[in-house]
Amino acid sequence: MAKEKKEGKVAKAIEDYTAEIPSDVYLWTAFGAMGISLALKVIQKNDLALFVGQWAAPIMLMGVYNKIVKLEGSDRT
Repeated sequence: MAKEKKEGKVAKAIEDYTAEIPSDVYLWTAFGAMGISLALKVIQKNDLALFVGQWAAPIMLMGVYNKIVKLEGSDRT
């Protein structure tokens, strides 16, 4: 029988901390990054606009991870 794998201490600590953050925070933070990126683009700060605009996808991904952990739980025993 295959040995069951478990989360490490760091992953458990991150899950405990992020489980307290409402999912909406990730959504609105990502939208905020997009808005700030747009504003920077309008004022011709193109490099900074691109940098900030690229934050949206990782923030949304963290939100998805957070939601999955909240719904499915982790492998705590």
